[in-house]
Amino acid sequence: MGMLLTVGVIGLYRPAVEYNERVSIHSKSTAFAVILRTTEKSVWTNEFESIELTCLIESISTNNPRIEWKKIKNGVPSYVYFQNKISGDLEHRALLREPANLLILNASRSDTAQYRCEVAAIDDQKPFDEILISLSVRVKPVMPRCSVPEAVTVGSSTELHCIENEGFPQSQYQWFKNNEELPEDPKTSSKFYNSSYTMNTETGSLKFRSVKKEDAGEYYCQARNEAGWSKCSPQTMEVYDVDIVGIFLKVLGGVAAFIFVIVGICQIQKSGYCSCKDHRETNYKVPQHDNRMDYASPDEGHFRHKSSFVI
Repeated sequence: MGMLLTVGVIGLYRPAVEYNERVSIHSKSTAFAVILRTTEKSVWTNEFESIELTCLIESISTNNPRIEWKKIKNGVPSYVYFQNKISGDLEHRALLREPANLLILNASRSDTAQYRCEVAAIDDQKPFDEILISLSVRVKPVMPRCSVPEAVTVGSSTELHCIENEGFPQSQYQWFKNNEELPEDPKTSSKFYNSSYTMNTETGSLKFRSVKKEDAGEYYCQARNEAGWSKCSPQTMEVYDVDIVGIFLKVLGGVAAFIFVIVGICQIQKSGYCSCKDHRETNYKVPQHDNRMDYASPDEGHFRHKSSFVI
């Protein structure tokens, strides 16, 4: 009976022993392998700020592993940290922090790229591992260039423009009238329901299909992205009614001027001031030849001898 009990107890403890053996084997396998991880594989920062790219070493046996950072832009890699020093365009703007994190100071838009952390340990069974991190440096928009027509007539079409090329990511545009934000669709607002404009937030265009008197006012545009925003100075757009009397008077004046020019030309021609003849040339008439007459040339004097003259 006691013998059976002993066997039963041994049988109960065997699974625990097998579990401990598996844990021990797993620990040994990871203890000789380089394993890296990062807190975030896609990070961003604003221009002129700092950002830390994390490269955490979870497992390693080698005391002095080789740590390298590379910057990959447009598919071309270049060294950032090599042979224990910062190099490349980050030479004076970055440093390595324990265990293998890369701290970038005063980030610029040119730092937008992929960064690869590489750790090599010759004493480990798995001697190499790497982590790829994507960095985006956001750039605040500069003051956009705005174009607003000074004056338009009722019923005509017109377009307002807004553009800036420095912001990253690409800026979105929003128009304001008299310091009030215009809805992208005027039909969604009771205040702007009767307006005929269409707004393109991607290109910064504000088009009026048919301008109304109530569209007059001060307009400015705001460019914005995740890094911030900037706006242009307000510009006034005036809207005028169509001046029918003024247009008629201008047309009438043009017709009167045309008639005056024509009459003047006719008078000049009548007065003989526009003769096409050259008065410097002698105008001789060619005499008619008569069989009974002999004509002398002009160089022979004024006396002409007739053939019928009898002495």
